[in-house]
Amino acid sequence: MLKVKPHPDYPPEEGRYLRGNDFSPVVVVVILNCDADKIPPEIEKLIRAGIESGVALSGTVQTENIGFEKIVCNIVANPNIRYLILAGPESEGHLTGEAMKALLSNGVDEKKRIIGTSAPHPFLFNLPMEIIDRFRKQLSLIDLQFEANPDVIRKAVWSCYQEKPVDFQSYSLYDPGAYPEPPLSGKITWRVTNPWVGVLDEKEKQAQTKAQELMERLRKKGQEKRSPPKLDSLA
Repeated sequence: MLKVKPHPDYPPEEGRYLRGNDFSPVVVVVILNCDADKIPPEIEKLIRAGIESGVALSGTVQTENIGFEKIVCNIVANPNIRYLILAGPESEGHLTGEAMKALLSNGVDEKKRIIGTSAPHPFLFNLPMEIIDRFRKQLSLIDLQFEANPDVIRKAVWSCYQEKPVDFQSYSLYDPGAYPEPPLSGKITWRVTNPWVGVLDEKEKQAQTKAQELMERLRKKGQEKRSPPKLDSLA
């Protein structure tokens, strides 16, 4: 199967995650419903199970806005990632799991609000639609939310590595190879100060316009300089 090298900036966004095999087809995202400095052992075990099984990235997510934006940026920078394993409890304050499932199933509206979730602040204001759309096209969700057994995570990761489809719970999983488009360099360059109320004041509107213009110039410049990605055949 074909694999490609991730973008040189991969992973572009910092966060609470571990980096593993860049050519892996899967990431593990564990919902965090406590303070970042008080991660319980059961959450750490799920994260370790992912990284020890050979995922590309394994870590936690807490918020349904900036947290999601970082995940999106990191994944679209690596076309080899084709699955997102969602694990851990629900966050009562953010409804993070519900929001992630809604994002992958329904996308966002014209205001970049995730469609079909009751999460309080499900806005991806800092991402261009191109990157959000690519994230949804590139990924398939493996919903293991509320799963506490690390061995189940390991089995899911193993299934994603197979050359031919295998049954895992209600899923038919295998490694389809890299997504057939070049990696995208998506980094958050500007942050909405109050994502739950939208971009309201003139200063924020001007900042948004400038950031979008900058990102568009960088994208075009990158397209001009970028040669077709080199494909590596990995058995």
